[in-house]
Amino acid sequence: MGTVRIGLLTREYPPEVYGGAGVHVGYLVPRLRELVDVDVHCFGGPREDATAHNSAPGLEHANAALRTLSADLSITAATGDVDLAHSHTWYANHAGHLSGLLHGIPHVITAHSLEPRRPWKAEQLGGGYRLSSWVERTAYLAADAVIAVSDGMRADVLDCYPDLDPARVHVVRNGIDSTAYRPVAEVDALRAHGIDPDRPTVVFVGRITRQKGVGHLVAAAHRIDPGAQVVLCAGAPDTPEIAEETRAAVAELSAAREGVFWIQRMLPQHEVRQLLSHATVFVCPSVYEPLGIVNLEAMACGTAVVASDVGGIPEVVADGETGLLVHYDESDAEPFRAGLADAVNALLADPARAAAMGAAGRARAEREFSWSSVAERTVEVYRSVLG
Repeated sequence: MGTVRIGLLTREYPPEVYGGAGVHVGYLVPRLRELVDVDVHCFGGPREDATAHNSAPGLEHANAALRTLSADLSITAATGDVDLAHSHTWYANHAGHLSGLLHGIPHVITAHSLEPRRPWKAEQLGGGYRLSSWVERTAYLAADAVIAVSDGMRADVLDCYPDLDPARVHVVRNGIDSTAYRPVAEVDALRAHGIDPDRPTVVFVGRITRQKGVGHLVAAAHRIDPGAQVVLCAGAPDTPEIAEETRAAVAELSAAREGVFWIQRMLPQHEVRQLLSHATVFVCPSVYEPLGIVNLEAMACGTAVVASDVGGIPEVVADGETGLLVHYDESDAEPFRAGLADAVNALLADPARAAAMGAAGRARAEREFSWSSVAERTVEVYRSVLG
């Protein structure tokens, strides 16, 4: 398949990455290029290894979803010489769908998240959420293949879009670069943020969004052993409202206990690596998570994970082996918050157990989640639709 040209369509692409989909394509593309020709079409500023597209002039003040669709038109116009379009997230799904129609080529979608599973986006996008939902549904139902990043995500895809032929929905789990994410001894980044590397530490890394459940963790932290530091590496709030909610909740937590650190920006990889490597426990309190690359990052750094049992997380975090899973029930947050605190405290009280889980997590990340295998399985999906 070396002569086949793939058009990989994505909003996020390095260096402009803010979420899991951007991490995914950033690691996947170099491995894919070892197997097939890949043209990347993305949003944003100029790139040396991709073609960047932006919304049409005159739409600067239009709804964000409308601006996205105009960028998709630009991408579609540029995919006339590819053999297959592979889109990531609703932001690029419309470009993939239109490329399939206009150029008569197969369209493959990787499902990183689903709009029907994220109703809180209505407060962020307004009427744009109805547009994004329409785009996603239209593209999924017409796609030649859908790649789900976990078994849980495949079930979600078929639940949200029951008219989709199950034979067209394949599972290719996300990967981790276990050389980029690895245990490190350096502590200068911790000290720069005022964190004591010699004290037990509980770490969260993620965006401030309803999906990531940071509010649940902040509430739970009132019950976490006061001898432990709580580090929230949390930036990029979805809305001013959730930004203010988080600010008030963290302020209340900081008044109630010492050792609370809120880093309000996304850190460079070498700093994240230090935070994860020196954490006693990493916490992922997501209320919706198709797979959760951040858990793989923590595991690859040799850190025990406490996480919710939603979506694809149980396929990554082996309960009792590489971490502890806590049941999430959207109808009652209190048991979930108490469960998070109890699980974290159990590992803080038994650092040898936490270390053993971290070592097991590192081994599992290396063994089962390489990006090379993700690329190989993705090419198998391409082959299945190209004939």
